[in-house]
Amino acid sequence: MYSARVVRMTEIRWLGDNEQRAWRGYLRMQGRLGARLNRQLQIDSELSLADFDVLVHLTDVPEARVRVVELARALQWEQSRMSHQIARMQKRGLVVREECPEDRRGAFVVLTPSGRRAIETAAPRHVETVRRLFFDRLTEDQVRTLGAISDQVLGALDEEEATGS
Repeated sequence: MYSARVVRMTEIRWLGDNEQRAWRGYLRMQGRLGARLNRQLQIDSELSLADFDVLVHLTDVPEARVRVVELARALQWEQSRMSHQIARMQKRGLVVREECPEDRRGAFVVLTPSGRRAIETAAPRHVETVRRLFFDRLTEDQVRTLGAISDQVLGALDEEEATGS
């Protein structure tokens, strides 16, 4: 949509009416859906959406442990956000932080038994909410189209990231 390169005003490709409507709708949907999922998770399980994201990632990796920097990269979070989130979760016993013996500056985030119980308790209600608010509103064709759109945009983002664009 916008380019970091300096472009003359006559060269800017402004969004057309349909594009603008779609983009603004997407942003509203993403914001409202995220807020609703966060509220529902807190009501159902006392987890935030950020807690849930961390716990899901930890359950998806071998030994339920990952380097802090890799977790931050996977979740697309700044290091300071990651540190604060891990500290909050550690206080609640959901994760522990372990120093990395090979790299004294590095650390691992490790899922605790309490964290595993929390995600196992929260996941069924969360998926039920996702289904009710999102997937139950779409046809199979729309789900396939959404998957294709997501793959295409994520591929472009990966490509730009790889080339430094």
